[in-house]
Amino acid sequence: MYRVIQFSTGNVGREALRMIIARPDLELVGVHAASPAKIGRDAAELCGLGEPTGITATDDLDALVALGADCVVFTAQAETRPDEALAQMCAFLRAGTDVVATSFVWLVNPRSADAWLLDPLREACEEGGSSLYVNGIDPGYSGDTLALAALSLAGSADRVVIQEVFDYADYDDGEFTGVQFGFGLPADAEPALMATPGIVASIWGGSVHLLAEAMGITLDSVSDRWETWVTPTPIDCVMTKVEANCVAAVRFAAEGFRDGRAVIVVEHVNRLTPAAAPDWAYPPEGRDGVHRVLVEGHPGIEINSHVGGGEISETFAGVVSTAARVVNAIAAVRAADPGILGVVDLPAGYAGRVMS
Repeated sequence: MYRVIQFSTGNVGREALRMIIARPDLELVGVHAASPAKIGRDAAELCGLGEPTGITATDDLDALVALGADCVVFTAQAETRPDEALAQMCAFLRAGTDVVATSFVWLVNPRSADAWLLDPLREACEEGGSSLYVNGIDPGYSGDTLALAALSLAGSADRVVIQEVFDYADYDDGEFTGVQFGFGLPADAEPALMATPGIVASIWGGSVHLLAEAMGITLDSVSDRWETWVTPTPIDCVMTKVEANCVAAVRFAAEGFRDGRAVIVVEHVNRLTPAAAPDWAYPPEGRDGVHRVLVEGHPGIEINSHVGGGEISETFAGVVSTAARVVNAIAAVRAADPGILGVVDLPAGYAGRVMS
């Protein structure tokens, strides 16, 4: 049994917390929360379970580090507060506690991450004899595990396109995802932060480089593109309310170029309700979203991957799967050699014990 700390109780963190509490191979020993309203509340209450665990949330990092847990599930937002999040991760790693995380998306492919992030984390892993693994569903699963599976079916591959095509209308995350993607912004407003040149290539470029390595090719460059679609009529949905002449869909990509051609493309198409961006790609009929891999080669390959459906929405299912991706990695990370790990460093099908 592994002694585990859940770090954060946001959308993904709540789902991870539920999984940890439910699994007999994991013992919850600590919970971190940043909000004063959550401090002192039982872990079960924070994730909607009825039976108390006796573990209450704290914002005392030193106290959590001192628990000497086997692993921390780190789902706190890091990209908007990198210095603080880096210090938190390093504190656990130096103490010998492994970290599995959905944060710092640049580390989905650590081989392409920058030194400002890698160096302190490597030093912390060396000092504590610990390991760090970062993954999720996108970036993560769709751009590595799913794409590598598709490439394994190809005798030759000339081009690979990875797509997330999702309707985000019922995704209750307007304060972060909505703002970052620029949903609701007037057509003539300052673009969203994500539209800043280089941001998309930075976040999803790790997948581009990973696939280039798998294909045995050298890229000339990796760049990004960003497009918006403006609604002519108001759209009101869970994500946010969009007035007429404001952004209701975005399409963006990180693209790896070779000889003037985009040979690896990692693309998002995200809209608010099916009415938005009618000329852009849609998921298959009857679905609100898809993670898709297209391989142009011999033979051509298309894999459409879905989570959710039925009683659980596909956007919320993506949150659950993001949490599951790292919780299910705990045993494999504990068994791995110390250091910063990527998906290619873990056994294929590392899911471990998934409880019904």
